[in-house]
Amino acid sequence: MPGPFEAAPFEAMADGVRLALRVTPKASRNAIAGLAATASGGTALKVTVTAVPENGKANEAVVKLLAKAWKLPKTSLTVVAGATDRNKIVHVAGDPADLMRRLTALVETAGGDPVSSNGGKSDG
Repeated sequence: MPGPFEAAPFEAMADGVRLALRVTPKASRNAIAGLAATASGGTALKVTVTAVPENGKANEAVVKLLAKAWKLPKTSLTVVAGATDRNKIVHVAGDPADLMRRLTALVETAGGDPVSSNGGKSDG
């Protein structure tokens, strides 16, 4: 029986969408870097952030990056699982049907070239 996040890194909930992430802290840039397979056979969205994984700094950077990339308020994103782990579950509050359409389109875009929050500037 298929589990959550098997085909896509997100699933609709009654009050929004749950999103599976694989986060890499202390990276060279903040970016949505595509999709990754999980150990359980599911799919997670790969996210890289420059913040260090101390005192929730990396989690804050992830929320800020996703909110900016998806044009959502930061308050609509909450880390609900994996606060101290690289594998996280983020809840995105809002209309599930609308969010599923928006996130599907944005994740398909991120599946190819990384989406950076550096304003198109090169880091190197």
